[in-house]
Amino acid sequence: MPQTPHTERHFTASDVVRDIVIGMSDGLTVPFALAAGLTGAIANTNIIVTAGLAEIAAGSIAMGLGGYLAAKSDAEHYAKEREREKREVAEIPHEEMKEVAEVFEEYGLTSEQTRPLVEALRKQPQKWIDFMMRFELGLEKPDPKRALTSALTIGGAYAVGGFVPLAPYIALTSASTALLFSIAVTLLALLVFGFIKGRFTGMRPLRSALQTAFIGSMAAGAAFLIARAIA
Repeated sequence: MPQTPHTERHFTASDVVRDIVIGMSDGLTVPFALAAGLTGAIANTNIIVTAGLAEIAAGSIAMGLGGYLAAKSDAEHYAKEREREKREVAEIPHEEMKEVAEVFEEYGLTSEQTRPLVEALRKQPQKWIDFMMRFELGLEKPDPKRALTSALTIGGAYAVGGFVPLAPYIALTSASTALLFSIAVTLLALLVFGFIKGRFTGMRPLRSALQTAFIGSMAAGAAFLIARAIA
């Protein structure tokens, strides 16, 4: 009897995809809210464009720097923990062997079954340390280029996303007309981006699209109403 192939679906998004999601999400939302808010207070597209460009520049730098510092912090934490494990393997090997056995026993193996595995790891110190980092501490070795790549990816994605809601204000002279076009193109971009994000992150694409568009709309609507009330 023919068997239907079993296909497993897991979250497989890379770090780069995560960075794009982070940068693009804020890039589409924050400048959109800013432009809408300024439109509620003033009707000068030149001022809105200038403020929007300044926000995109500041936002992309801040987001990129945040990504850089986060990645550097992860790398430093990994290096510190690995050095500690290296020292413990050399100074208190029996305690570390007990910890290895406990890891295997958590998966249902008996003491008799874990003993040869522990002994095998003990003969390979580097593999032993790798095992402890991965299965005891839950840490993966970070890419040494991760910090710079993360900074550029998040900052670039923010800048690209930010120009979407700002483009109508650059092309048109009427702020009210530009707002309508900005709403249309940004909502479309949010829906498309949310759908793609859902495909990569394992969420239902349609739900992700609607959720992303809703959050962006609420942020822009709140900024517009506050600015209109104050102006």
